[in-house]
Amino acid sequence: MRFMVMVKATKDSEAGVMPSEELLSAMAKFNEEMVKAGVMLDANGLQPSSKGARVRFSGDRRTVIDGPFAETKELVADYWIIQVKSKAEAIEWIKRCPNPHNEDGEIEIRQIFELEDFGASEAVEHHRRLERIPNEWNISGIGEIVDAFLRSEAIELIAEGVP
Repeated sequence: MRFMVMVKATKDSEAGVMPSEELLSAMAKFNEEMVKAGVMLDANGLQPSSKGARVRFSGDRRTVIDGPFAETKELVADYWIIQVKSKAEAIEWIKRCPNPHNEDGEIEIRQIFELEDFGASEAVEHHRRLERIPNEWNISGIGEIVDAFLRSEAIELIAEGVP
């Protein structure tokens, strides 16, 4: 099971205040434990919402809203993607995490949908083919994936099972 673990933003994180050397060191040790255990798949800190944007959808209409966003407690400051056997195991890992802020805060744990959760359909099979692209084409980054899509024969070759 994969989970997204989200550290909620604070006024300091939204103001761009960087973590202390002590906290960075403690987090590095915690992250190293998760990597050695084969649990951590990805982790990153996010820039303040003042450097972000939202796209609001209303029917066919799209509206761009530039940050910053007012509700700090609803924003995400950092995240991990972890792979564990259960929600209980995810909770146990996160209970071991150093406090990510110098104040009270929360870390939210949410299970990630897997394709198997959706049942069989042509759309799910399409997504399965897309999942194989990075491995079959030996592609590591999103830029390379976009380049592969731009090659007109790429999708046809993958559909035919040609690596």
